[in-house]
Amino acid sequence: MNNKTNYISFWLSQAVSELGSMMTSYALIIWVYQQSRSVMQVSLLTFFTFAPKAVTSFFVGGFVDRHDKKKIIMLTDTASALCSAIVCVLLYTQSMRLFYIYIINFVLGIMEAIQSPASSVALGLIVPEDKYEKISGLSSISENVSTILYPMLASAMMGFFGIASVLMFDIATFLFAIAVMFFIIRIPRGSEPEEEDGMFDGFFGGVKFLKENKGILYIIICMTLMNFLSRLSYENILSPMILARSNDNELILGVVTSVIGAGGIVGGILVSTLKMPKNKVKMLFYSAAFSFAFGDLLMAFGQNVYVWSIAGIAASLPIPFTMAAQSVLIYNNVREDMQGRVFAVKNAMKFAVIPMGILLGGALSEYLFEPFVNSGTKFSSAIVRLLGNTAGTGMAIMFLCTGITGFASCMLLSRSKRVKELSIPAEKDESQAA
Repeated sequence: MNNKTNYISFWLSQAVSELGSMMTSYALIIWVYQQSRSVMQVSLLTFFTFAPKAVTSFFVGGFVDRHDKKKIIMLTDTASALCSAIVCVLLYTQSMRLFYIYIINFVLGIMEAIQSPASSVALGLIVPEDKYEKISGLSSISENVSTILYPMLASAMMGFFGIASVLMFDIATFLFAIAVMFFIIRIPRGSEPEEEDGMFDGFFGGVKFLKENKGILYIIICMTLMNFLSRLSYENILSPMILARSNDNELILGVVTSVIGAGGIVGGILVSTLKMPKNKVKMLFYSAAFSFAFGDLLMAFGQNVYVWSIAGIAASLPIPFTMAAQSVLIYNNVREDMQGRVFAVKNAMKFAVIPMGILLGGALSEYLFEPFVNSGTKFSSAIVRLLGNTAGTGMAIMFLCTGITGFASCMLLSRSKRVKELSIPAEKDESQAA
């Protein structure tokens, strides 16, 4: 079996399995809300998913580096599928309780925290160096396709056949992924790290490595900031802002949401098919800065479907370029025996800021920016004239803030000497080859 078949099969199996998992998460959120009619219960569901991811990431890095990545992926996938099977049984026996959902989400969070760095390291082991960008582009395509499909598929299946059908679909995607993993995919063990004593040694080993390699640290900080700002705005405020500023026009919201997903798919296709810039540092930070400057800011100024759609494309299309550049820089500048620990630190930071962004976004909108718009001060009046005197202007201010903050941060980090040094080895190799 050639390398291409190996990594394409890995990508496809993980993409299919992820679609099933996303549909299950969505179905459980709907079920919880239907049973409780409480937004707080849904928020707790989110908390019980992300909290274990953040905590587990503190000590999983060394474990991943020392053990077989294929076995880790298969075992965590199996545990997740068992959780779906347990939910099916509880529903069939009419024994399901909200408390059980929290426990199951807690377990699923732990499994994802273990599997995520293992999958990232495995990808680096089976994908040739010159194909990192291509596989990252394919991942962007599958992620955006799944983002568009999973709400529609889960809602349709629940409407016609009930929540159990979604769970059975998830189990079927698991069986497909596990069969591909077992019979087709070959993952080399990679370099063996030195043995570590304590539970948190792997995490602190990753932290130590990042302190000594500031360029990689700054890149991870940039990606963490992007996750935080996106949860603050797009994942949290976008839907209510568009509904408020369009007089509750759900069609406009649907169009803008679909355009955002389509932009990500187009970006992934471009990354997978075009020749990328040699300087990955500029590719990472400039594409991210473009997303903030023309995506978030246009979202803030927009008051109709045309401007919001252009903003959606500007925000989502550059992200696959950012993700591809990040992958190349990390894989090329982090030793194989350290990658699990570095990815674990990266995930710990990401999973920690996501719930913070979700909670903070709602609080800032409701208690700070909306009252600010109606305060009648000279500054607030100037902002209202700038963004438009409509319902939801306070939420638009949040996009203005994330756009300015994100753009400034990306441009500042791109000028770091430590970050610029990361692309020097590749440039030297290319000049020598020429």
